[in-house]
Amino acid sequence: MKKIALVTGGTTGLGAAICTNLGNDGYQVIANFYPELEKEARLWQQQCDKAGLHCAIAAADVSDPSQSALMIERLLREYGRIDILINNAGIIRDSTISKMDVADWNAVINTNLGSLYNMCKPVVESMQQHRFGRIVNLSSVNAQRGQFGQTNYCAAKAGVHGFTKALAQEVAKHGITVNTISPGLIQTSMVESIPKDMLNNFVETIPVGRVGQPHEIARAVRFLVDDDAGYITGHEMEVNGGLFMH
Repeated sequence: MKKIALVTGGTTGLGAAICTNLGNDGYQVIANFYPELEKEARLWQQQCDKAGLHCAIAAADVSDPSQSALMIERLLREYGRIDILINNAGIIRDSTISKMDVADWNAVINTNLGSLYNMCKPVVESMQQHRFGRIVNLSSVNAQRGQFGQTNYCAAKAGVHGFTKALAQEVAKHGITVNTISPGLIQTSMVESIPKDMLNNFVETIPVGRVGQPHEIARAVRFLVDDDAGYITGHEMEVNGGLFMH
């Protein structure tokens, strides 16, 4: 029986790479997307279909508790269970704190950190019934080392691993693992928008000497959700080319 994997923010960037990787490895993948991006999500789904990869899609603003709960309720009715949850959805609203307004602070905190509560609470209840679960939360190297102009983002992403460690202890006896992956600089649309000279200067600070690729994050996710990874929980996996060594 195929295991059911739900990936938040699953139709773009790292989320899309994670969905593709899990789908190719035989999981039934459900890619969550922000409701206002339905057109783009359906186009992504069509592209997956053409490639022979059949991914379901599910709309919800994961920063909204009621939308998240309703989405999970619908998916549990349709699929019966959710075995794997990847909390990948995230946004940036960069600014120095002297210029940051409260809306940008709240948006980043609610999406990047609050969404973990919104998604994990209903999903964990289902996982406990089935005595199995894998939860992977995406943080960031910037949560570990700090980044100018990202007090909101760094605070939220640092909170991700605190959440991971606490939840891992709560659910371990039910056969559920909870882990964090903290990516470094990865080749996404955000990185592609950085001026070339600035990007080159930044790459020089990375010991492996290059930007990471989305599939490298996806393979780390795939490792942690495997049946054989049941003895790894509360762990933060750093995938950053040596940019930060804990």
